[in-house]
Amino acid sequence: MTNGLRPGVVFLFLGDTCMKHFWKGTLAAAIIGFAAASMPVQAADETVCGTDRSIDIAEMSWPSAAALARIHAFILENGYGCDVEVVSGDTVPTSSSMLSRGSPAIAPELWTSSIEKQWTEAINEGKVVKLSDAITDGTLEGWFIPRYVQEAHPDLKSVADVIAHPELFPDPEDPTEGRLYSCPPGWACEISTSALFEAYDMAEAGWNLFSPGSGGALDASIARAFLRNEPILFYYWGPTSILGKYDAVPLDMGPVDAEIYACNTNPDCDQPSRKTAYPSSPAIVGAAAWVPEDAPVVADYFAKVGLTNDEISALLVYGDENKADAAATAENFLRERKDVWTTWVPDDVAAKVEASLG
Repeated sequence: MTNGLRPGVVFLFLGDTCMKHFWKGTLAAAIIGFAAASMPVQAADETVCGTDRSIDIAEMSWPSAAALARIHAFILENGYGCDVEVVSGDTVPTSSSMLSRGSPAIAPELWTSSIEKQWTEAINEGKVVKLSDAITDGTLEGWFIPRYVQEAHPDLKSVADVIAHPELFPDPEDPTEGRLYSCPPGWACEISTSALFEAYDMAEAGWNLFSPGSGGALDASIARAFLRNEPILFYYWGPTSILGKYDAVPLDMGPVDAEIYACNTNPDCDQPSRKTAYPSSPAIVGAAAWVPEDAPVVADYFAKVGLTNDEISALLVYGDENKADAAATAENFLRERKDVWTTWVPDDVAAKVEASLG
């Protein structure tokens, strides 16, 4: 943003931001000189990190976005000397604040599918920018089976292939039927999975649709099947620690039809359920428009930081297995995946980050 104040600007002695235009000429020079003499030198490099404010990064509520926020904060703070603040966020409030206030500066994993209209309008109006794809190969959503099941039955490549063999995925409560583990109750994917179950006539084909009750219960069911080397057909999404930990194969669900998917996820849609694959939702590094203008080095850094689904899922495995928070997960990634993140930064920056890791 080039018009109006950005949050974080501090005016010495005057609390009213409307007085900012008063600071001109000799008086401004005198006050700035006094401030420089009486205050410690800021650690942030303004030629790199921009002027007037810290780089605030949104830490979203889901694990991958939270870990990415901490990874980037550590690199910017320790490698570039920026004044960084990690702030709580979520898709709608973060994007709304970024559009209206230019803050937070960065959303390191912003899923724009649910805010597509507003985000596109804001880009056209010059309020925000996309710096890169946070997930370079797109988010993943669909129905999965274990690879060991597919290796035992190589013909199981599509949803239709699996539906033809309910006996290979017996329901523990009714072994004469197959079981599809659905999405947790109350999630949008529960509606779409139920719609596809109906569209494929799975009940008539000898299948039961099982609600796991919660995300944790779904994870537990998947983990139990893999640890016991048992067959399981389940809905899931990525990047996640589950897909990082277990070798699951996504089934071919055919082409994506956006209109059908929109109906299948809308409980008020009065059309019959139809077949479609789940679309890959864009997950980007979004930024306030002032970032490439005032902090081009920071913008250039974020233009290089994309990770694949597999890479993000793998970093989440550490957090899951060690009950680590986002900060600890980030530091482990920085220690263990130097082959990845050092390609984002110059050698001197990489050296500073490594030194800060201890």
